Amino acid sequence: MELKLLNDQGQAASTVAASDVVFGREFNEALVHQIVVAFQANARSANSKQQTRAEVSYSTRKPWRQKGTGRARAGMASSPLWRGGGRAFPNTGEENYSHKVNKKMYRAGLRSILSQLAREDRIAVVESFELDAPKTKLAASKLKDLGLENVLIITDAFDENLYLATRNLAHVAVVEPRYADPVSLIQYKNVLITKAAIAQLEEILG
Repeated sequence: MELKLLNDQGQAASTVAASDVVFGREFNEALVHQIVVAFQANARSANSKQQTRAEVSYSTRKPWRQKGTGRARAGMASSPLWRGGGRAFPNTGEENYSHKVNKKMYRAGLRSILSQLAREDRIAVVESFELDAPKTKLAASKLKDLGLENVLIITDAFDENLYLATRNLAHVAVVEPRYADPVSLIQYKNVLITKAAIAQLEEILG
């Protein structure tokens, strides 16, 4: 698999050889769907708490007598049938929404996504992507020169200047290869990878 190598003006100067194991796989839609759903579910926190009829602050007195009023019989105002009453099957705040995905499946899903991105010509490679100062204007200008927007940048090492410069840019994110996740890879229109980061991805996913 050959990936295009961009120069500073955003032109394809040459190509970079990439492993077919990582960037040349067939697209497995069912597997990709499974790991995306699992990733989002595992990031979900159970912070919704509802009250049962035993926990709501209502009197347990019978609202009216059982017979003779013409109204439906009622036992107490905390009934789930009443507005403001307790929930019959409430969220407890202890729900577990996590999905289990095997490591081999997760890696295979990432390989499938990267391969599809390469086929759609949505992956670009640069020798390096560094900034002299943590300035958002510099990052925006450099991405504009490359002709990229809505981009996920995968760098071989953490660069504080690059992180600080891009964190205020909409639709731009910077991650290391080990933190590349399926949702981000699908979410962004383009993926910009440094040449050294390709080797790391191949080592992680190969």
